[in-house]
Amino acid sequence: MDYEITPEEVKMKLGRDDNFLLLDVREPWELERSYIDGAKLMPMGEVAARAHQELDPEDHIVVICHRGVRSMSVTAWLRQQGFEKAQSMRGGIDAWSRTVDASVPLY
Repeated sequence: MDYEITPEEVKMKLGRDDNFLLLDVREPWELERSYIDGAKLMPMGEVAARAHQELDPEDHIVVICHRGVRSMSVTAWLRQQGFEKAQSMRGGIDAWSRTVDASVPLY
């Protein structure tokens, strides 16, 4: 499984009701500005402390952030921890807003 998934692929998975977790690693103030419905908030600084208690290593996890940098770091860390189906959404919520859903505000 690739380390990255495109926003368009994520939209298709949502449309098919595929079973996966959308993990938002941005800060709470960022979530207040824009979000994707159904995403679980776990700020990047809390992932190491919370991942093994709240996430299932067998699940497909799509990690999102603002532009894709934090989500790639978290994805790499999750993979090292045995979460082999973790992927980063390329371009983050910014790319989602620009290519998939213009109703999600840019910031």
